[in-house]
Amino acid sequence: MPRSRHPRRLTLTAAAKVNLALEILGKRPDGYHELATVFQAVDLADRLVLEDADELTMTTTSGELPIDGSNLALRAAAALREAAKVDRGVRLHLDKRIPVAAGLGGGSTDAAAVLLGLDRLWNLRWPRRRLAEIARTLGMDVPYFLAGGAAVGRGRGEEVTKAAGMPLALVLVNPGRPLDTAAVYGRVTPAMYSGGDMTERMVDALRTRRTTKVASSLYNGLEAAAAAMCPELQRMKAALHAAGALGTLMSGSGPTVFGVARSFEQARQIRARLSRASWSCWAVRSVSGPAVRMRAA
Repeated sequence: MPRSRHPRRLTLTAAAKVNLALEILGKRPDGYHELATVFQAVDLADRLVLEDADELTMTTTSGELPIDGSNLALRAAAALREAAKVDRGVRLHLDKRIPVAAGLGGGSTDAAAVLLGLDRLWNLRWPRRRLAEIARTLGMDVPYFLAGGAAVGRGRGEEVTKAAGMPLALVLVNPGRPLDTAAVYGRVTPAMYSGGDMTERMVDALRTRRTTKVASSLYNGLEAAAAAMCPELQRMKAALHAAGALGTLMSGSGPTVFGVARSFEQARQIRARLSRASWSCWAVRSVSGPAVRMRAA
């Protein structure tokens, strides 16, 4: 395939997500759990720079991430190169701002950004559904990040449909250490299963565009399993409530928790009250548009 003269370099931002609702519906024949969840992108974002190259290489600002073929962003590049049957490469630099293994989808959003960025850099012009086929092979959250905004995820989370969103101000709190997703799911018992009603309740709450309704509809069926591994979860939630959050929830498989604020100004005030603790805190807004944004450089 001939090289396109432009662009040779792209800069992308890849947004994190929270799960406003997450239900475990049961165990699937393939060994995974059947999920129902409500994703919401937020404006805490990684920054990626993709430069046209002959090989696949990566650098990053994070000392926690591998930069070999086990990295999800590089895996996305390799999967797309193989599927598209091109002999192109990319020099990838990742400025990591989303904490690692935190329940915020940091690796998945980076992978989605690489798929979207290379589709443009390599001049593939694939339809989104074709990129989504590759995204599903990389991880259950990756298909969601090809779109963003508010969305419902089903199956393992990879069956994504758009949902009505609304402006939300949130405070994210992370204890500074990762929590292994597989280990959390390994602690799930049938007593933690639910029927999907809490997901529908959140979808309805978003339609009302009432912050208090969203705050009262938060639900995560994984919290009990994660709390057994990370008792600090409950302390972070209690601190958010004490600082004025309307409702709190663990995101994904943790350990990040978030609080719903009445406004972004209140979110900033809550973050300031919690900054004296040993946790990392961010005041963020919901993102209604794409989770991945790019510009040619």
